[in-house]
Amino acid sequence: MPVPQGSTLDPDRTRSACLDVATELFYARGVDAVGVAEVCSTAGISKQTLYRHFGSKDGLVEAMVERRSERVWRWLEDAATAAGPAPQARLTAVFDALGGWFSEAEFRGCGVMNAVTQHRSAGLLRLAARHLDRYRGLLAAIAVDAGAADAAGTAEQLLQVLEGATLLASTSPHPADAARTGRDAALALLAASRT
Repeated sequence: MPVPQGSTLDPDRTRSACLDVATELFYARGVDAVGVAEVCSTAGISKQTLYRHFGSKDGLVEAMVERRSERVWRWLEDAATAAGPAPQARLTAVFDALGGWFSEAEFRGCGVMNAVTQHRSAGLLRLAARHLDRYRGLLAAIAVDAGAADAAGTAEQLLQVLEGATLLASTSPHPADAARTGRDAALALLAASRT
C-alpha cells in the first residue's frame, strides 16, 4: 500500500492487507490462476515487499491457508458453542452455519482444500492435515458428549459427511440442500453411534 510521505510503515498491517487481497483473489479464481504481480498490484505493494513478508508465492499461499483455516475453525467452534451443551444442537449448528456459507454468492468450496488440490506442496498438505484435525477435534467432542461408543470413529465419519457436503455444495445449483442433507446424515450417524 502506498504510504503518504511522512507516514511510518506498519509491517503487520501491510502483511495483513496482502493476505486479505491474496485470499480474495486465490479463492475467487484459484491459486495457480493468480500471479504474484497481480497480488502486488491489487494490494498496492511491490514484489520486494511481498517477498520480504512471505519469501515466495508458496509462502504467501501457506500463510493464506493457515489464516483461513484458523478463521473457519473458530467460526464453526463458536457456532457449536453458541448452540448450548446438547451434542445434537451443536452438530446441527455446525451444519446450519455451513448452510449459510454455502448459500453465499461467492461460495467456491473450502478454500483450504481448494488450495491444496490446486497447488499441492508439502507445506500445504501439512496445513490441510491440521485443518482437518481441528474439525475432527470439534466433532469428536460432540461425539463424546453424545455417548458415542467410538468417538474417534464417529468423528471421522462426521468429518467425511461435512467435507462431502462442502464439496457437493460447491457444484450444486442448490447448495443449501447439501448442508441440510449433510446435517440429517450427521445427526443419524450421531444417534447410531451410541449403540
